Amino acid sequence: MRIALSQLVTGSEPEKNLRLIEEWTERAAEAGADVVVFPEASMACFGTPLAPVAEPLDGPWATAVRGIAEAADVVVVAGMFTPAPDGRVSNTLLATGRGVEAAYEKIHLYDAFGYAESDTVAAGSRIVTIDVAGARLGLATCYDVRFPELFRAHADAGAVATLLAASWGAGPGKADQWELLVRARALDATVWVAAVGQADPATGGVMPQGTAPTGVGHSLVVGPDGTERHQLGAEPGLLLADLDIEEVASVRERIPVLANRRLGER
Repeated sequence: MRIALSQLVTGSEPEKNLRLIEEWTERAAEAGADVVVFPEASMACFGTPLAPVAEPLDGPWATAVRGIAEAADVVVVAGMFTPAPDGRVSNTLLATGRGVEAAYEKIHLYDAFGYAESDTVAAGSRIVTIDVAGARLGLATCYDVRFPELFRAHADAGAVATLLAASWGAGPGKADQWELLVRARALDATVWVAAVGQADPATGGVMPQGTAPTGVGHSLVVGPDGTERHQLGAEPGLLLADLDIEEVASVRERIPVLANRRLGER
């Protein structure tokens, strides 16, 4: 399975971001990707008032993403915001294309490092997986990477990989933490982890204001043995990776951490 990670910088205008998604999806499809994963907040970057831009899953923005996926004949995974019942929004990953239609609402909200995502975002509660080309893939978003139980739940549900979309907050040591956490979650659950983040806006001359997590780049693909296979830098870029699905069974035979669990057993 070929995965494309589209490490871009989105702005505050959903329509302009749709054009970016269309352009990068076409590039990924031309490179033979089965799945193209866009960052968290692809609809509108953090720091944007979210309630005014949020739309339901049958609204025009998500419908346009479905059209992009259909035209390119790939599965597109992209971060958007949908209305929540209490006036906040849900931080949602839309997965669509090739018969796939699913939405994951971020479970673990980023109430850390001086930022309170829960002020404007309602937490989800449902684990979501999708099936692509005979392989099951879990969906996760940003701060979820600090919680190994979600990645193990993907493995328990039959997933061989987790697609992780993020808009990682900048700060001292944060890029190092990102890489460490992605590698750890792959090894915890013996799954591939394909992790895409927003590129660092500063690489395009835009200096972040305030504490909103606007991205640091460094998207990466990690094997089920915890080894890094591919990584981008801080600037925008398209990462293509071929995931050997059979490697998961091989690693689980050698490192049977799922089978050996005693706490939180399946």
